[in-house]
Formats: sequence, C-alpha cells, structure tokens
Amino acid sequence: MTATSFLESLDASSRELLISAATPVSFMAGATLVRHGDPARGAYVVRQGSVEAEVTLPGGEKLIVARLGAGSVFGEMALIELGTCTATVRATSPVDGWFVSNEDFRALVLQRSPAAVELQHAVTLMLAEKLAALNVQLLACAAPEDRPVRAAAAPGIDPLVGVQRSRHAPFSAAAFLPRLPFFDRFSEDEIDEVAAHASYVEVARGKGIFAARTPAASTFIVVRGAAEVLAVQGERERRVAVAGPGQLIGFVGVLRDRPHTSFAFARESALLLDLPAEAFRRLYFGESRVSARLRAAVQRSLLASMGRTNRALTRLLSQAKLAEAKRVEKTLETAFHGQLTTAAS
Repeated sequence: MTATSFLESLDASSRELLISAATPVSFMAGATLVRHGDPARGAYVVRQGSVEAEVTLPGGEKLIVARLGAGSVFGEMALIELGTCTATVRATSPVDGWFVSNEDFRALVLQRSPAAVELQHAVTLMLAEKLAALNVQLLACAAPEDRPVRAAAAPGIDPLVGVQRSRHAPFSAAAFLPRLPFFDRFSEDEIDEVAAHASYVEVARGKGIFAARTPAASTFIVVRGAAEVLAVQGERERRVAVAGPGQLIGFVGVLRDRPHTSFAFARESALLLDLPAEAFRRLYFGESRVSARLRAAVQRSLLASMGRTNRALTRLLSQAKLAEAKRVEKTLETAFHGQLTTAAS
C-alpha cells in the first residue's frame, strides 16, 4: 500500500489525527534519511520527491531494494516496535514530507477512539500488504529447500470442514494460556474474553489447517504442538514458517479480507484455539482494552513474520548473486583456456 492510498483510506478524523502528530521534514538530494543499523525512531511519509532504499548483502555488496516516490511510506515497522533500521534510505531528489515518531504514534493509538482504531488498523493493513508482497518475491526465488508439492496441498478445499470443535480444551487451559507469547500482555480476564469467542480444535500430525484459495474463515493460535505454513508455486512447495505454541497463523487473510494464499499443516499433533473471522474482527475493531491488546498482539505477529521473510529473502538473493558470480567466473575461465588452446595450436 502506498502512502497516498494509506492516507486516502483514512477518514477525515483519522487523517487529521495522524497529521497532528507528524513533524514536517525536508531533505536535499543526496541526503541520508535513515542509515542501516541505526536505531529506528519512527516512519516517514514522502509528500513530494523521491528516495531509494539500499541494503548490504552478506559479503558487502550493495543492493537497491526499493525506489519510492511521492505518497510513499517507509519505516512503518518502527511505529509498532522500536528496533534498528534494516536499510539505508537516501533522497534521490529534494524531499518534503512528514516524520511520525514511535512515541507520538503510540500516544495516538492509546486513545482508543474510533479515529485512533482506524489509524492503527490502517498501519496494520499496510504491514500485511507489504508482507504479502514480500512473500511473492520470496517464492519467486528458487531455494535449495524447495520440495515437490505434497498430495494433501489441494487448493480451494478447507481441510477443517466437518472437524469437530470444542468449547473446552482437553486439559486445564486456564493456567496455560497466560504463558503463551501471544497473550504476554493480556490480563487473565482479557484472555478469558478472547477464549470465550473461540473454540478448540485438535489436528493430527500432517493434517491440514487451512488451504490456499479458501476463505480466511478463522485465525488460529497454536496452544500445543506446532504448525508449518507452506507456499506453493507450480510443482514445488516451500516451508515459510513454523509456528509453535503461542503463535498466530491464518490472520493475514482475515486482516486483508481475502482468501488464504498459503497452506498450513500440523507439523506435529496440534491443539489450536480457533477464533472465527467475524469474532476476531469484532474484537479487533472494538474500543475496549482487550481490543487494544489484540491489535498490538496482531502487530507483533506481523513484525515477526516480516522479519523472518526479510531474512529469508536476503539469504536467497545473496545465494543468487554468489551463483551468478561463480557462473561468470566459470565462463571467463573457460574462455581463457579456450584462447590458450587456440594459441597453442
């Protein structure tokens, strides 16, 4: 999602709320806006001008990963959680825009007003769209871990249709749920409120949880066991994530209100907390404290997924660059030996 569509997606009150916390900024062509490895403080919105983002691959090679123009946003991950900058961003022309700090953004969304909820969701949706785009890029890169598609990866067929759910876990879950990372910042009452909208489902090892091209009807929190998320392209599949206890899966499709684009299987026998999409949205868009907790937990899950995908993409791009360098080296070596042979003859 571009910043233009991001801003235009907000209603007037949410847009006004965001701009009220933003600081106008200007940069000359050639200026460095953020530097790789520096502390990330917040996000930039480019009103006019252009920038390019550069990463350093293992081995020291520089790679331009994005060129952004008017209406673009970068650094939005820092609105959710402080960390370090993952790229160096430089102005390729004079730039005017706004800077929104992490502290100011958090103060806005803590208001829990309708405008603040809308603003927080817009940022979450922007992250979800970028994660989806990253996954497309990732799958386009061949990887040595790719495997033939398993027979059970049938698109368009919900593997949990007809599978029994239960309102009660097969063990005492009340003392266990607070230990899960997803519920790390929830009180016991808030956990109970989420669980009251959900049900438990047990999935045997190797069985499906959701499938590509099926409606995103639920989000799932892994309670016990583990799930693996697979991307499929053509005749090959690739494991893109392994989710253990306390991790959320299936939420990107629900957030984007689109069918799943990947498959999920039980890596080992798993117990899942199944939160139907309608109930998830009702809680997610609410103005209560538990709704604020849920939005923050979803954002943390998104950041973890984006970090994992970025690392995998960097690794595959580095491998592709190395393979290309070796191919060129081999070609030159062959040509050189050919010239020696011709001279000797």
